[in-house]
Parts: sequence; C-alpha cells; structure tokens
Amino acid sequence: TDLRPLDILAEVVPANGLGHSMRVFQVQGIRGFQLTASRPRALSFPASRLFIHCDRFPEEFSVIVTLRVLNVPAKRNEYLFTLMAEESHNVLVGLRYSPNKLHFLFWSQERSNGWQTRVTFRNVSLSDNQWHTLILAVSGQSFSLTVDCNVPNDVVVETPFPNSLSVKRASFYLGNRRRRKGLFTGLLRQLVLLPGADATPRICTSMNFKVTTLSVPAILHDLPMKPASNEVLKYPYETDMKVTLGSRPPCTKHEKAHFWFNASQRGLYLCNGSTWISMLEAKKRLDYVEEYQNLVTNSETMGLEVFTIPKVGLFAATANRYTPPGSAIYKWTDGKFVPYQNIPTYQAQSWKYFTIGKKIFLAVANLEQNDRGQEYSVIYKWSHRKEKFITYQRITTHSARDWEAFVIEGEAFLAVVNHREGNNHNIDSVIYRWNPRTGLFETNQTIPTSGAYDWEFFTIGPYSFLAVANTFNGTSTKIYSHIYVWLSGSFQLFQSILTFGAADWEVFHIGDRVFLAVANSHSYDSGTSVPSNFYAINSSIYELNITAQMFVKFQDLLTYSALDWEFFSVGDDSFLVVANSFDGFTFSVNSIIYRWQGYEGFVAVHHLPTVGCRDWEAFNTTEGSYLLYSSAKEPLSKVLKLKTT
Repeated sequence: TDLRPLDILAEVVPANGLGHSMRVFQVQGIRGFQLTASRPRALSFPASRLFIHCDRFPEEFSVIVTLRVLNVPAKRNEYLFTLMAEESHNVLVGLRYSPNKLHFLFWSQERSNGWQTRVTFRNVSLSDNQWHTLILAVSGQSFSLTVDCNVPNDVVVETPFPNSLSVKRASFYLGNRRRRKGLFTGLLRQLVLLPGADATPRICTSMNFKVTTLSVPAILHDLPMKPASNEVLKYPYETDMKVTLGSRPPCTKHEKAHFWFNASQRGLYLCNGSTWISMLEAKKRLDYVEEYQNLVTNSETMGLEVFTIPKVGLFAATANRYTPPGSAIYKWTDGKFVPYQNIPTYQAQSWKYFTIGKKIFLAVANLEQNDRGQEYSVIYKWSHRKEKFITYQRITTHSARDWEAFVIEGEAFLAVVNHREGNNHNIDSVIYRWNPRTGLFETNQTIPTSGAYDWEFFTIGPYSFLAVANTFNGTSTKIYSHIYVWLSGSFQLFQSILTFGAADWEVFHIGDRVFLAVANSHSYDSGTSVPSNFYAINSSIYELNITAQMFVKFQDLLTYSALDWEFFSVGDDSFLVVANSFDGFTFSVNSIIYRWQGYEGFVAVHHLPTVGCRDWEAFNTTEGSYLLYSSAKEPLSKVLKLKTT
C-alpha cells in the first residue's frame, strides 16, 4: 500500500531542544541518538499522536530500525521500543535485543489467553561496532526479519498477530519498557512503523544497505563539513564532529548541524539552521538574582504569559487593566522584551497560549464588559502571513479570571474560570471541547465554582486532573477548593481541600514525587461575630500520597496575600517563587524564592522587592535563565536574571 511511514523516533524528539533525555552522537560519519533519560516517561508519547483516525494497531506492517549496538552482556535484554497500555504493565507490542537474538513481543488476548507472545530470531549478531538496518515484516502468523538487506529470516508461529489490537490509552516508549531496567544503550538513527506492507523492497534500493533510510529525524540529516582553522575537533567516538569555540557564532543554514561550545557558560549548543539549541549544559547553581529590565506596560498588569512561536521567537503577553490602550505582546529582541502588538482587552486578567496541530492560539480572560455592554473573552489565532494574532472566536464569560488549555486522549479542551455574575460568586465555570469539524470550541461540561480564580491541569500516570482555586462564596474566603479527575468522559470530584481565598494552584514534580501548591490570598469571614480579615496567612504545599490516593499537606509557608506560585529549576536545584501582594498595610512587600532542601522542604533563599506582585513567569534563553513579574499596582513589570555559579 501507499500508507505513510510513522516515524516513532521523531515523535520523541522535543521541539524546544534535546534537553537531558537524548544526545546526538556521530560514528563513522553517521548520526544517531543516545538515550540518557533517568525517567523512562521522558522518552514516551501517546499512541494517539500516530494513530489519529483509528485506535487500532495495523494488522500487517513493517518496523524499520537503524541502530548501532554496544556489547550487550550475556543474559541482558535491551528494548528498542515498546507500546504499553497506561493502566497495565503488559507490553502490547515491543522489540528487544539480547546477544545474538532479536525478540518481537506482542499481546494477543483472544488466541493466547491474555499471555504475551514472543517471536525470536536467532543468530542475529549486531554487536560489531557497525551500523545496521533491520526490517521486521509482520503478517498474520508470518514474521520476517531482514538485516542489512540480506536474505530474510522467516519465522511462522502458532499465534497470529492480532487483527484488532487496541492502542487506546496506550503510549510508545523509546528504548525502554517504562522502567530503567533494559534501557537501550546503543545509538538509534531510525525507528519507523510502516503500516500495511513489507518495507523490504522499498528500503533495499540503496548501495549502503546498513544505513538506508525511510524516515529520519531532521536533526540527524546533515553531515558536518570539514573544520576551518579556528575550530577544534572533539568527539567521543571519532574526530569528525565540528565544534566552534569562543563567542557566540552566527547560526544560519550554512552552520546547520554545527556545534558551538560556550566555555563561559559551559554549554554545548547545536545549530538547527536558525537557532542554537542547548544540547548539554553543566549543572548550574543559583547564586543571586539581579534586575535585568524594567518593562513599562500599558497599565497595571494582572497576568503574564511567556511563550515561544517556532521559527518566530520568544514572546511575553501582559494582561493589562485598562482599555484603551488594552493589553500588549512583547517580543524578545537582542536580549530584551520590546513592544510587538497591542490587543484591545477589557480589564484583562490572564492569557493562555496553546496549540492544536499546527494552529497557534492565544486566549484572553476579560473581567469586564466592552463599550457596548457585551461580556466575552476572546481566542486569537496566529496569522503566519501577517505575523500577528487576529481574532478567532469570542466566548461569553462572566468576569473571567483564567483560561487553561489541555489535551485528553488526543482531544483538545479549553476551560474558563468564571469569577462572578453580578454580585453572585457561586456560578458555573465551563470546559469547552474543540470540534475539529467546525474548528470551534463548544461547551462540553460545566462545574460549579465560587468566585474562582484559577484552573490547573495536570496528569499523573494515565489519569488527568483539573484543580480549581475557589476564592469567595459571597460571605467567606474560607471555602473548599476542588480537584477533579477525568473518568468516563467527564471530570468528577476527586478531593476537596480547605483554602483561604485561593488564587492559584501550581503542580510540580521533584524526582518521582508530585506536589500541589496553593496560594492563599485572604482570610475573610463576614459571618463571625467579629469579622476576620487577614492577609498574612499560610499558603500550603500538598504532596500526593499514592497509598491513600489523595494529596496530603506537606508544608505551610507564611505568605502575604499570595496570588501566584511559580516552580522552576536551575541545574539540579528546584525552586518556588511566591507573588506576595499585600500585607494589610502596604503593597510594597517582598516576594520570596524558596529552594528545595529535601527533608527540610522549601527554605527561603532570596527576598525580592515587589509592588503589588500579581504573577511570575520563569523562562530560559541561550543567554541564561530569567524571572518576569507583573505588578497589579503600577504600570511596570520587571525581568530578573538568575545569576549562576
């Protein structure tokens, strides 16, 4: 058939750089990935990204692999890839290598009583420090392995490959089976699934059979050129990789696939034709924070959103209070944010950047009505032709505070926080589902909320969660905020946590531990004999207890009308910064950076002078790491640079 190749390897390559999970190595003039992830899930993706129109694995197919195997110890198995259901430890489909053997694994519920079937190809010797291309063709009970386009090794087994293998809620894992044991230690250049056909005639047309390709990630395409006199050659395997030393060189199509070593920052970067992408950096430690840029805004800023548009650049959107002049988008240019586009908004509270396929969107939450008495929030779409955001869809909202965008089982959703309708704070917030046919968001579910400020979406294993920060029910801020879990096509209540004017939830991971921090802004209760009104109150960090299947309190931190938490990392260190906005007397209060200290929890390490601090955003460029904070009390936001040692 003419079905398109499905490039499993390319799906795992991060769009914003390789990070620490994959490294590019070159051997014998050919590039491949070495997998270095300590967490196997860093090398995974949902099967729905490949099987868009059907959640069934093809009945007939070929798997094409180009690899270089290291010497594998006796009795050791290394996985090239697996397909696993999220709720099970069973391998639905997998390929693994042991000394002189290749094993193809598949799960057949109907024919094998729920047992895994293993098809073994013997006398497959790959540990010769050479590149090899394998073609595994599967059809019913017939399994054929071709190595470097030599004579096929055919095996017929009793159990046929299933004709209806569901991949719903399943994920591909590259080089592992969802655990560290069995991680592939060699180099991978190509891993492609070709539905419906034996790929051997299509592949075996090149003279260099060992590295013939059907589909290879772009970063592995080009071969380096000969070095100039001001360059050094340095590579773990061979001296044919180009590395430029010194100050930042240009990165254009002529430097594509070249490396630059920044000695001052101890960083290794790869040119992708336009931008230097971080490949490997020395572990840094935060030393101090310095003011880097005063960003004058249209008016007081209630929220921030920092985002990157591929091949365009880094941007920051500010949600500003007044119209005119509305809110603004700034572009990072020559190491600073500069004005890029103004957008009419009505007491904007927040922005949310998200993508659906190749479409790029930016949604604003408007608190107030427009000049004609209409109350709605707006989704804007990026125009590649005009290189700016244009109006795409208006959605009726009620004093909207926040948008949250997320994907569940391949479907896109957008949730709005409705704060109040008139004087009624106990109203519904709404979750919208993207309709691919109409190209619009449509109401999917409503959830009762109380003066809510924030949604926070997160996943734990196969489960999807949505937490709402309830702030005020009309008489008190001492109310329950709720965490919902996605079950049977809708969000259902999972846990309720008592909060005090909750303004923000922030979920983060440290190692295998999952935390959820709430920013408590205000303790107020008009129902007591002496009404309470406190701003200096504890905000809390909760940790997921797997055994109890709930979040339990881990730590309290004294905050001053906290409105936002932001989690970020520098090297191996983890940090939280809080937006303290008001202590009951003044808006000029310090916001604080806390560092993770293990058993001590989070400990304050930096006190940052802020005025009515409303929001924090952390971001990185090739020049360093930064924090951006907004002020709800003055038309001035600030970029702070994190100085490291």
